Amino acid sequence: MENAKSLTTMKIAIGSTNPTKTRAVEIVLRALYSDLEIIALNVPSGVSAQPIGDAETRRGAHNRARTVLQMTDAAWGFGLEGGVIQTEFGLMTNAWCVIVARDGRVGVGGSANMLLPDIVAQRVLQDGRELGEAMDEYANTQDVKRGQGAIGILTRGLLNRQGAYEYIVKLALARMMW
Repeated sequence: MENAKSLTTMKIAIGSTNPTKTRAVEIVLRALYSDLEIIALNVPSGVSAQPIGDAETRRGAHNRARTVLQMTDAAWGFGLEGGVIQTEFGLMTNAWCVIVARDGRVGVGGSANMLLPDIVAQRVLQDGRELGEAMDEYANTQDVKRGQGAIGILTRGLLNRQGAYEYIVKLALARMMW
């Protein structure tokens, strides 16, 4: 993406103040735009605190993107949402990025699926905890979701939450680049 830099000024808004999410968007967009203005606002997702399933997680990302776009004069609104999904193997992570443009275009990218330990899955599904809180207990740490994330802990740093979010931001941009 280094060769894709544009001289165009771009103003974007991110529907979160979580530094993991905002840094992911900023890193990807700075590779495309030499003049980038970023607004980060904490907006509600409109879904449960721990989204379960792809549809609810995508809906949360979409709600954040639309809301932050309506609140600002940005060209694009970004929403990122992490959740969990039940599979035949057990509970897995999921994450989605939705970009909403002023002209009505929508870009969507997602993935970052990883099987969670049974004890973490139990804390989320049966005890009603958010994944970040369950991972804090599992790893005996604090504020996992604003740092390396479950993915960083469980892969021993091979990939972290920000890297996973950078990936889905790039996927969501595919629809916006043409």
